[in-house]
Amino acid sequence: MYSKFGRIEYARKVFDDIPERNEASWNTMMSSYVRVGLYSDSVRFFCKMVGCGVGPSGFVIASLVTACDKSGSMFCEGMQVHGFVVKIGLLCDVFVGTSVLHFYGTYGVVSNARKVFEEMPDKNVVTWTSLIVGYSNGGDLGEVMSIYKRMRREGVCCNDNTLAIVFSTCGALGDELLGQQVLGVAVKLGLQTSVSVANSLISMYGSFGNVAEACYVFDHMDERDTVSWNSIISANVQNGLCEESLRYFHRMRHVNKEVNSITVSTLLGVCGSTDKLKWGRGIHGLVVKLGMESNVCVGNTLLSMYSEAGRSEDAELVFKRMIEKDIISWNSMLACYVQNEESQNGLKHFAEMLRTRKPINYVTLTSALSACSNPEFVVEGKILHALAVIAGLQDNLIVGNALVTMYGKLSKTLEAAKVLQTMPKRDEVTWNSLIGSYAENKEPDEVITAFKLMRKEGTPANYITIINVLGAFLIPSDLLKHGMPIHAYIVLTGFESEKYVQSSLITMYAKCGDLNSSNSIFSGLTVKNSIAWNAIIAANANHGLEEALKLALMMRRAGVDFDQFSLSIALSVSADLAMLVEGQQLHGLVVKLGFDTDHYITNAAMDMYGKCGEMEDVLKMLPSPTIRSRLSWNIMISSFAKHGCFEKARESFHEMVSLGVKPDHVTFVSLLSACSHGGLVDDGLAYYNAMTTEFGVPPAIEHCVCVIDLLGRSGRLSEAEKFIKEMPVTPNDLVWRSLLAACKIHRNLELGRKAADHLLELDPSDDSAYVLFSNVCASTGRWEEVENVRRQMGSRNITKKPACSWVKLKSEVSKFGMGEKSHPQTQQIYAKLGALMKMIREAGYVPDTSYSLQDTDEEQKEQNLWNHSERIALAFGLINTPEGSPVKVFKNLRVCGDCHSVYKHVSAVVGRKIILRDPYRFHHFSDGKCSCSDYW
Repeated sequence: MYSKFGRIEYARKVFDDIPERNEASWNTMMSSYVRVGLYSDSVRFFCKMVGCGVGPSGFVIASLVTACDKSGSMFCEGMQVHGFVVKIGLLCDVFVGTSVLHFYGTYGVVSNARKVFEEMPDKNVVTWTSLIVGYSNGGDLGEVMSIYKRMRREGVCCNDNTLAIVFSTCGALGDELLGQQVLGVAVKLGLQTSVSVANSLISMYGSFGNVAEACYVFDHMDERDTVSWNSIISANVQNGLCEESLRYFHRMRHVNKEVNSITVSTLLGVCGSTDKLKWGRGIHGLVVKLGMESNVCVGNTLLSMYSEAGRSEDAELVFKRMIEKDIISWNSMLACYVQNEESQNGLKHFAEMLRTRKPINYVTLTSALSACSNPEFVVEGKILHALAVIAGLQDNLIVGNALVTMYGKLSKTLEAAKVLQTMPKRDEVTWNSLIGSYAENKEPDEVITAFKLMRKEGTPANYITIINVLGAFLIPSDLLKHGMPIHAYIVLTGFESEKYVQSSLITMYAKCGDLNSSNSIFSGLTVKNSIAWNAIIAANANHGLEEALKLALMMRRAGVDFDQFSLSIALSVSADLAMLVEGQQLHGLVVKLGFDTDHYITNAAMDMYGKCGEMEDVLKMLPSPTIRSRLSWNIMISSFAKHGCFEKARESFHEMVSLGVKPDHVTFVSLLSACSHGGLVDDGLAYYNAMTTEFGVPPAIEHCVCVIDLLGRSGRLSEAEKFIKEMPVTPNDLVWRSLLAACKIHRNLELGRKAADHLLELDPSDDSAYVLFSNVCASTGRWEEVENVRRQMGSRNITKKPACSWVKLKSEVSKFGMGEKSHPQTQQIYAKLGALMKMIREAGYVPDTSYSLQDTDEEQKEQNLWNHSERIALAFGLINTPEGSPVKVFKNLRVCGDCHSVYKHVSAVVGRKIILRDPYRFHHFSDGKCSCSDYW
């Protein structure tokens, strides 16, 4: 009686006062210690019992083993009891044997449990179930089903506990047929109405994705416990039915069922997204109200929820407030930093774990290695590799895979390959990581070598392998050498029917310049899902075709739902082609479909407005600075740079840094471009130096091109040449083209010749090299050399990319070439040009014929300037747009200096804003001035 009320001291006093104790007295006292959780005291009591010469019964031994089992920390004592049981011959007692078996299963030593099981002469249903539980807890689901089938063959009747575990195992295995067969057994035994069996049935159906069946079982239960409610909530959560799971939770509270840590942890697991975080915060509030904050499991789930929602600051707050933290807590916080790209914080957190001697495991190390995927953390990555060796985790398969991935992302493919070679065991993830690393680093030959070694080793390729291999082929020569043979392999091995492989084939052919084959593959697909549509839209978009937008419309008409990817691509195409009306329509569709809260789509829409000249719309869409992502900051800085707002670009950069957002590769490309176009030479050079010294961003070719452009535009050509010789990356065509363009501006023939030679060495068919060098010669009056360059182009069948300008009115694009006279309004256009010429001459315009690069007289040179496509497009725009409204003109090449002067004068004499976009930037003309301040 006393022990049932938890008053063990009174129970012991009564026991001690008994003058003559019998077996029942000892048994009762022993079970009392176990009941109240005084497991160590039960062992001491047993020792006293044996010391008093009392022969222990099977009941006492079973109670003692249960004490060692439940304590969770008395494995050695349990093994000693096992030895004692064998010594006195009590293992034949089915209750003793079963308790010993269960003890080993609890501690995860299933091999010992199995040995005890096989040695037992008699077994009952509890014995069988205990062994099944042991294998289930150890994750050996195949063995669970094997023992269940053996149990059935030997005619042992299952109980509700047995069937509950077997149903859960069927769900984990995803074996619906087997689950239905076990259900038949449950019905035959009349156990389907058991609460524990029904609970497991609900979980099983949830695992199969059959929520309707799970709800049916739940709704027809005569009796429900807290586990029942947790099971139906979990079934809905597993299948992404967040609102349904919350409705069940509401019903659960309404019927006054106890909410426990499993309930809230399950619900929190489905609230880890931006749109569902509001519910997660509500449940977090309930956790505080119910006093569950101290529960480690609940705390860990809160960490995961905030991490998945990208709210690392909220996760930090939860972590700091947790009274008790286990290794999962520390690992969850580390994973949160890594997922949110806060590598520095993640590594600091890992260092704190080491400093405070917290235990680390392979999960800890894998997350820490993922934090080192940025080149600035090369040293830290190598230190972590050494730590893996010291901790004896270097042979762990998952750690090995993480090391291969890390070195690959650091562009250290040689080290990645060495790690793979030293791994004692490799799987398809290992090989996929290495092949993916080679592909990312544009090493197609190494990709093929690794793929052959993988097959030679006998590791089967999966669809991810094929996608990685195809992703390595980027140029026409790759297509012939590797792409087509791999395509043949795909057909032979049956991967052709895999949807992700289909889209990768479409992408590969397009990237290698064969868009016709991409379109052919797409047309031949019997099932065109969103992945295939996205691939073909992206393929056409990469070729700069309006066809991409037509395909997006066709996708919509085909009944295939737009997703984040398709909308982002379509917005990107609208941006690149400066199709504002279509972009606005797409933005409207984004809002209609509920994607306006999506971070990536919002940024794609901002980028579209920026590239279409609508800077005000960009600023309207910007999230507030405190929640602004790095991508949003980059788009803002880039948009300011393109629109001539150079100081605002710099201010935005400094505000971004002050708010703790770390700039990246893209940030500095936009910032350096702003400095280049704004003539901020010294500032640009300072930013370039700070990029590596203060922010740890390694210089890439794009940054170097910006610096060369910066120096070249300002006339510091000798410094630009010196920079090229000393730059940390190999110069490419962009470098030499930028220098050559600067030589044209500043009429430096000799350096221009050097730059042209380098360009032609890289690609003898590069038309820009001939055209730019010809312009350098023309600007310096070397007309014989101009003719010589033109003859070379003719003999080599190289044609100049023609200049063209266009104006978009509503859904129609009017395109104009040099001296265009095929347009229906040609007569009106040239009449308007004549009127404009007269008006701006009277306003003080003087033509700069140095921009007419033909060896003719001055009058003809001036006439040639008035044939430039941007002037024709401007006249058309002024005729066809309402008085007082802005005129937008787009050009495929850089605007010439004299046309720039014409635009300034026209904006003043007609009193209208004119916006001209060339491939590099926007020029906003108003009242005779340009946003570029005549420096571009």
